[in-house]
Amino acid sequence: MSAAIATVEDVSKLYGRFAALRHVSATLEAARCYLLLGENGAGKSTLLRVLAGLLRPTLGTVRVLNQPPAEARGRIGYMSHAAMLYDELTARENLEYAAKLYPEQACLSAEQALRIVGLDPTLMRPVAQYSQGMRQRTSLARVLLSQPELLLLDEPFSNMDRASAERMLALLVDLRAAGRTMVLTTHQRELAEPTADVVLTMQSGALTSAETR
Repeated sequence: MSAAIATVEDVSKLYGRFAALRHVSATLEAARCYLLLGENGAGKSTLLRVLAGLLRPTLGTVRVLNQPPAEARGRIGYMSHAAMLYDELTARENLEYAAKLYPEQACLSAEQALRIVGLDPTLMRPVAQYSQGMRQRTSLARVLLSQPELLLLDEPFSNMDRASAERMLALLVDLRAAGRTMVLTTHQRELAEPTADVVLTMQSGALTSAETR
């Protein structure tokens, strides 16, 4: 068994009487890919945001890399289903700006990160003119800048055509082969399954099953 990179112990996230997460417990092992499935509102995005240190659980304990997630944030890469890019900037300019958030870390250069995801760092078009697939790959490059030890990817295939989704899948397969630890959510199970070591299913805020492949 690999070392645990993250642990979630009896975690609930409450908004008044509504429970976005209900008593979730899981151990995520290093160098594995976890596919997180469930309907809209099942709690998938909330769980990723808790692991990323962007939300604090109401109850329970979360540790990432032996720290509270907020303290490990520089070692966690979180890709939202929203692009989190400045439309008027080029991909390279977006990444150079994002790198300033990690002044004390040994980051990849913007050029290195863009080449990893198959984008031309010399392309001078603003990302507003990019296809959805190119925007998603730029978002992934931004996440990879800080060389994170845990990747949290919320709907990485969002609104892509089949060819773009398959290109993104190939990138994730390469990251998995390189030993990255990933947790990803998607509604396209059949597309993402080649990357997955473990399939987790959520329903109504609870983790209902875990299937090791």
